[in-house]
Amino acid sequence: MKMPPIYFYIPQDYWPAGELPESADTYWQWQCSMESSYNWSLYNWTLQTYLRLKDDGFPCELVATIPDEGIVVAHRYSLPDELQPGSKLLIVCLQADKGRHTYAQLHVVQNPHDDIFSKSATLWQSYCIPLWTQPGLIPRSSERGDRFENIAYLGRERELAPELKEPSWQEHLEALGLRWHILPNRSDWNDYSTVDAVLAVRSFGRQSSYNWKPPSKLLNAWQAGVPAILGNESAFRNARKSELDYLEVTSVDEAIAALKRLRDDRELRQAMIENGRIRAADTTPASLTARWRNFLTDIVVPAYHHWCMSSDWTRQLFLTRRALDIKTQGMRSQIRRVRGQITSPVKFLISQIKKSI
Repeated sequence: MKMPPIYFYIPQDYWPAGELPESADTYWQWQCSMESSYNWSLYNWTLQTYLRLKDDGFPCELVATIPDEGIVVAHRYSLPDELQPGSKLLIVCLQADKGRHTYAQLHVVQNPHDDIFSKSATLWQSYCIPLWTQPGLIPRSSERGDRFENIAYLGRERELAPELKEPSWQEHLEALGLRWHILPNRSDWNDYSTVDAVLAVRSFGRQSSYNWKPPSKLLNAWQAGVPAILGNESAFRNARKSELDYLEVTSVDEAIAALKRLRDDRELRQAMIENGRIRAADTTPASLTARWRNFLTDIVVPAYHHWCMSSDWTRQLFLTRRALDIKTQGMRSQIRRVRGQITSPVKFLISQIKKSI
């Protein structure tokens, strides 16, 4: 089967100023040198994937305009909503945290539980590929030995549970003989050299599984050689094979208990670190590059040829059904919201009546 041209698309308006990194090995240094206002999800998915494949000798090209023919791989943020592929164009949408593109024939999701839209096998074809682990990652220093002192969160502060930003949380850790570090600056996210455990919880409880979010905090902890304490998220649970992968917490009390357990159980810490080294093998840059190569050659290229050989009527029907499904999903969401607005006051009234009886 003939290999069509494969393009990674970054619109000219989002093309970073200055020179692009020459290889994946220099991607992190390049990113740290750029302004923080850039949409890094776009580059982490599009540019980094292109660089990894190019370094591996895979035939692909980075472009600033969408061609008329071939395969285009692009971040959802960079795809206009009204863009429809022609008879010789196949679009692979890198969905990330966004909704699906109406007309892209294929989607790459970062969480297999992402169910924003219908799961029709013929209408919506999605393939889960993990986001690249933290580029330029510096693992925990072996010189720290068995020390267990520094507990860190590496990421955007707005993604951290409010309880973990309160002074009282800092006081809890100090009482345990631990130090709490929030590292919100992107330039610090690669350095785990002094970190003894990672704690990352978006919200306590089980009310949300964050089905659109990736397991990046867990994958990075494995690569860094540190135990992880994480919240209730479907991406983490999907990756989990045993308790040694990470400790799950759904409350502040559970988080404190997990920290005490790690502090007091050296063997558990070592077992989690060793387990993480084994699990990390599946998400090394080399492993993910191979996964991307297989996806493009075994899934995307045949889909492209199938699209090109389909009749005009078949292609138009496909696009029309997609648009209808999106519209239907939007109507269903509105109905659910209206129902919630109606039932909530009713439930409140019933609860008040019960209290008064």
